[in-house]
Amino acid sequence: MSGATEVETASAGASADTPRPPGTLATAAAILRKDLTVELRTFETVPAMAIFTVATFVIFHFGLQRDTLSGQLAAGVLAVSLLFAAILGTNRLFVAEREQGGFDGFLLAPVDRSAMFLAKAAALFLYMAVLELVAVPAFALFAGPPRLGSALGGLVLFLALADIAFAVIGTLVSALAVHTRARDLIGPIIGLPLQIPALICFALGTGHLFTLHGSQTPPGEWLLILGLYDVVNALLAYAVFDFLLEE
Repeated sequence: MSGATEVETASAGASADTPRPPGTLATAAAILRKDLTVELRTFETVPAMAIFTVATFVIFHFGLQRDTLSGQLAAGVLAVSLLFAAILGTNRLFVAEREQGGFDGFLLAPVDRSAMFLAKAAALFLYMAVLELVAVPAFALFAGPPRLGSALGGLVLFLALADIAFAVIGTLVSALAVHTRARDLIGPIIGLPLQIPALICFALGTGHLFTLHGSQTPPGEWLLILGLYDVVNALLAYAVFDFLLEE
């Protein structure tokens, strides 16, 4: 009896000394910190996205031969430019983990697999937010939409919801495409159909903001639809990400 008691005591002491694995949020924060540090040191993703977006605005400016765009035309130009930039950022999201063995190390660690989804989605969201600090002034310069200053609050709401859609769908698609040889092709093929509903909501909602005599209040129905689309995609992506990561 005393021997069994000593063994139980020793086992309890050993389990008490064993460090507990970090939680999901702590793991996600560590991965996000790593990604942001790498981006600040290399500047591989965000500057390329910004240059691509400004170049798109220049092409639209001279291709349409109009100094001022308004309504749905202005909204469509902005939406398409941001979509192309999001695709560029999505293709680079998991490249480092794939090429440097980060996936293997993460799968061997005793942490929640969904933490990588949260971290990568947050990183892509931040990339898009930083990009838009350059894209919106460039859009105002080359497209000159009316009432942009008064519509800025509503535009920020639509941009935030659209960025969530880009981040969630882009992370899910990138995790699937990175395991294939043609990842630069598979990502846009799968991601574009999933992002079209968010793009339509964004374009229709911001089109009202860029109308010369339109309301300054952002259309609530398009904000609601875009928000619901974000929630549904986030739940689905969070649910299936574990399976994609292990495949």
